[in-house]
Amino acid sequence: MYLVIITWLYVTLMMAVAEATSSTGSLLGAFVTFLLYGLLPIGIVAYILGTPGRKRAIKAREQAQRAAHGAQQAAQQQAIKPPDAGARPGAAPIASVAPDAGGHAAAATEGALIAPVRKEP
Repeated sequence: MYLVIITWLYVTLMMAVAEATSSTGSLLGAFVTFLLYGLLPIGIVAYILGTPGRKRAIKAREQAQRAAHGAQQAAQQQAIKPPDAGARPGAAPIASVAPDAGGHAAAATEGALIAPVRKEP
């Protein structure tokens, strides 16, 4: 893919040089030639040809994140189990819950008629 891009840019650069050195050409014409025949089309082609590589990279990153999340969940499950769970035959393992895992507000009002307590400014 890169060989095609480099070759096309070389060809359009030579077209721009020929435009600039021509007796009827100009530097502005050479710049427009290089921009419209070289950079713009090859940029679009490179973007389209790079799509499968970008998709592979996104999938690999998502898979790595899933694996890390799974490892983190397994580590949390191991941390929840008490160390003597296997030593107590017939007893159910005690599952601990992380503090403040309920998702409730830390300081809620006591009722609809009581305003929340705030510090004075």
